[in-house]
Amino acid sequence: MEKTEKQKYKYGLIGKDIEYSFSRNYFTQKFKKLGLSNCVYVNFDYQNINEFKTTLKNNTNIKGCNVTIPYKQSIIPFLTSLDAKAKAIGAVNTIKFTENGLIGYNTDAYGFKKSIEPHLKKHHKRALILGTGGASKAVKYVLEELDIICTYVSRSPKENQFTYAELSSSILKNHTVIVNCTPLGTHPNITDKPAIPYQYLTKEHLLFDLIYNPDKTAFLSAGEKQGAAISNGQHMLEYQAEESWRIWNS
Repeated sequence: MEKTEKQKYKYGLIGKDIEYSFSRNYFTQKFKKLGLSNCVYVNFDYQNINEFKTTLKNNTNIKGCNVTIPYKQSIIPFLTSLDAKAKAIGAVNTIKFTENGLIGYNTDAYGFKKSIEPHLKKHHKRALILGTGGASKAVKYVLEELDIICTYVSRSPKENQFTYAELSSSILKNHTVIVNCTPLGTHPNITDKPAIPYQYLTKEHLLFDLIYNPDKTAFLSAGEKQGAAISNGQHMLEYQAEESWRIWNS
């Protein structure tokens, strides 16, 4: 029995108020399908990122972690090094535990690119990114890689960013991709949505929501009513999870 315990590998999700999270169920099912009875995936639900120190102290069998809101940037000081892409993005959502320390990666970028590319049309040249948190940085990185000019929309804008109040008919006409990186609309607050002027959306627009629960958020529903193409974050999560698994086992 003791031997089995020593051989058990632990993976987990670092975040805040994450009982709802996709990752634990996804990886639990994956381990079951692969017959990996020696692997377990748990939630590390922190009210403060400094609790990560206690996790490291009390667990010697962790092989990898995912990181979600609100710790994709504040986790970085705890890591030994960053992969080049994570460094360029400035946010980490995957950690590999190695003999040489903790290495930070960003698989959000991979997941977002794989999931948005099939929806992009030639006229999708400019994008609005709603929210400025860790996930939005991966979104910006990908959009720029795809030669789409993007601008952040924030309640507390910095230079060259829009406020929600500034969004006009002409701004929306010129920005036909809109990506929601805020938590607005997540279950159970499913009637919430970002305060953009939905009446200016058209069939030329593509709305992408990083939220996956519910599968059609109020943001997406409002866009769909105006004829916009819509996509949620389910496939993005699946792609980034599989990329995390590849990294942990490479």
